[in-house]
Amino acid sequence: MAAQRAETRGAGRWRVLGVIAAGGALGSVARYAASLAWPADDGGFPWAVFAVNVTGCALIGVLMVLVAERGVVTRPLVRPFLGVGVLGGFTTFSTYAADVSRLLVRQEVLTATLYAAATAVAALGSVWGAAVLTRALVDGRGRAA
Repeated sequence: MAAQRAETRGAGRWRVLGVIAAGGALGSVARYAASLAWPADDGGFPWAVFAVNVTGCALIGVLMVLVAERGVVTRPLVRPFLGVGVLGGFTTFSTYAADVSRLLVRQEVLTATLYAAATAVAALGSVWGAAVLTRALVDGRGRAA
């Protein structure tokens, strides 16, 4: 990980901040587009934010295996651009928390509880599952016999 942090030393930090900002803008716009395409009904399950967070976590699992663990992707700005920027802007804990709060205010306790628990379980499961699958594919175990 020390090599990945080296990209932020000296004048390079401005380049890193620039790619994070650009990636964050792209990820945030994609999340907003998903919420427009799949709006939540009042008191209903926020499927768009759920899908965005689970998908984003899976993609983070893939990216971290490729960049940090296996070194398949070695370009210095890929991790900050995709991991921190795009996927950081795409996934959203704040909207998730606001959705849970909104559901509780509307006294949709069952939906709020299911949403809170399902998001945590599915997001953690997707990052783990995607990382396991990516490791298997990168290590050659994913090939057909």
